[in-house]
Amino acid sequence: MRLKLHVLALLPATFVAAPAAAELPQPVRAMIEAAIAGGDPAKVRTVVEIAKQTNPDDVAEIDALNGAFLAKQREIAAAERARKEEALRTAGLLDNWSGRGQIGAFQSTGNSSNVGVTLSLNLARTGIDWQHRLKANIDYQRSNGRTSREQYLAAYEPRYQITDSLFAYGLAQYERDRFQGFSSRYSASGGLGYKLIDSKAAKLSLQAGPAWRRVDFLDGTSDSSLGALAGLEFGWQLAKALKFTQDANLVADGGGAATVLVDSNNTSVLLTSGLEAKISDRLTTRLSYTFDYDSNPPLGAVSTDTLTRFTLVYGF
Repeated sequence: MRLKLHVLALLPATFVAAPAAAELPQPVRAMIEAAIAGGDPAKVRTVVEIAKQTNPDDVAEIDALNGAFLAKQREIAAAERARKEEALRTAGLLDNWSGRGQIGAFQSTGNSSNVGVTLSLNLARTGIDWQHRLKANIDYQRSNGRTSREQYLAAYEPRYQITDSLFAYGLAQYERDRFQGFSSRYSASGGLGYKLIDSKAAKLSLQAGPAWRRVDFLDGTSDSSLGALAGLEFGWQLAKALKFTQDANLVADGGGAATVLVDSNNTSVLLTSGLEAKISDRLTTRLSYTFDYDSNPPLGAVSTDTLTRFTLVYGF
């Protein structure tokens, strides 16, 4: 017997059975699997972190469960991206449009009689590489039986996304404002833009390019000129239901073809600042201030117009 024990003691360690590896306790596994079944990555991450802290010997098994979940999530996300891309590629001309409509109106009687209305419609269609934007504004006001403001604007702007941040744009715009001295003003521009900030909290983009403009004045004369356009768009989500917006558009043109900085220049600036408060998923109130400047207005017209508006905005 002593000899047998001595022989066993001399056997290599490889012949001695190793202790069984510890398995993840069933309650812990059930907790992780329940979180995975819910499909919420944040909850799964929290459960996995707690499981690792309380079961340090089972980290490998926990990571395997978590890795399988993350791989499945990536598959689902890839399939969803492919589905959306295919839907965009096969969409019809009238599909995938979204927009915002604004309306504001007022009326007063007594010592003075005033009535006014402001209407605005913005539409956008976003594809894989292209985005199309349509905009129309109407401002109309009568005071004591006479029209005191009558302004119309319509614009179309296509964009082509070159990279995630760089894009090319085109712009065709029509304006009518007889109180600024013109019956029609046509503008066309094209160039490049860049998204400096593009996140859920804030968005900032700049664009610039050459521009052409034709103005038909009320006295029957007209003028065409070449120049440049610079634009800025900024949006800042101040709070969950409060947003600040800033749009600026500057066009500088010369009196003759290709003489932007040589002939007597005419520079116009249109700057709109807005504060939006969300009422519901689709309805928003908007307070905006517009600054409209023309450095060389027609005879009898002033160079600067400002307008403060309070409107209701409906998104669709």
